[in-house]
Amino acid sequence: MVINTNISAENSARLLAESSAMLAKSLARLSSGSKIVGPADDAAGTAVALRLDAQINRVSAANNNIGSAISFNQTQDGFLSKIANAFDRMSELAILAQDVTKSDSDRALYNAEFQQLAAYVNNVATKDFNGVSLFSSASLSVTIDSDGNTFSMAGINLSGSTYTTATGSDVSTTGAAATALANVKAAIAQLATDRATIGANATRLQYTSDQLSVLQENLTAATSRIKDVDVAEESTQYARYNILVQAGTAMLAQANVVPQSMLKLLQ
Repeated sequence: MVINTNISAENSARLLAESSAMLAKSLARLSSGSKIVGPADDAAGTAVALRLDAQINRVSAANNNIGSAISFNQTQDGFLSKIANAFDRMSELAILAQDVTKSDSDRALYNAEFQQLAAYVNNVATKDFNGVSLFSSASLSVTIDSDGNTFSMAGINLSGSTYTTATGSDVSTTGAAATALANVKAAIAQLATDRATIGANATRLQYTSDQLSVLQENLTAATSRIKDVDVAEESTQYARYNILVQAGTAMLAQANVVPQSMLKLLQ
């Protein structure tokens, strides 16, 4: 038995320090909800989780872009549905103006309404969505994934010749009314094609949005398995380390008492 070097106390102190460190780490995991408190806990897992988190944020941003594009499409179709009503009425006026029992004065009244509807169509052609023209011939590139790939959303051009020819017509005479009818019918056919294009764009964007939502959910689950703490398991570990710290503290106190027994040998 020796006095200068208390091996039992040193061993107890080392084990107590290890248990205290593990207890502190377990407490940090439970309080943060993450099993990776620092990079040293899981170096590779930290790197993978960092990349996954960045991708999740990019996917969310892309989905937001798609949501805006869908709103853009819906706004376009809202205007076009009203233009369809206007063209329907314009075609009806063109037929009414061809009535041989009507005078030129009657046709002038029909023409007044016809011109107002044409002005409405021309006005809608200038509308925009958050500063972006709703009815331009240019296609819009919509971001559809976390890598920045895009979908070319076809533009709808209300300033095209088919529309402007129809809105530039009149029904002031029977001959003009017949020509106007042909022009308006062509515009209605073009409008039907354009609304179908908008519908196709919206369908594509909605499917892409759904796909991104599923991807985001799966990526979140993947990073959760890497980072999130299992509370039940960690609570068990916390209880274990807490007992070890208490036992270690008691044993260190006992180990420090052992050298005092050497005094009895000197009496």
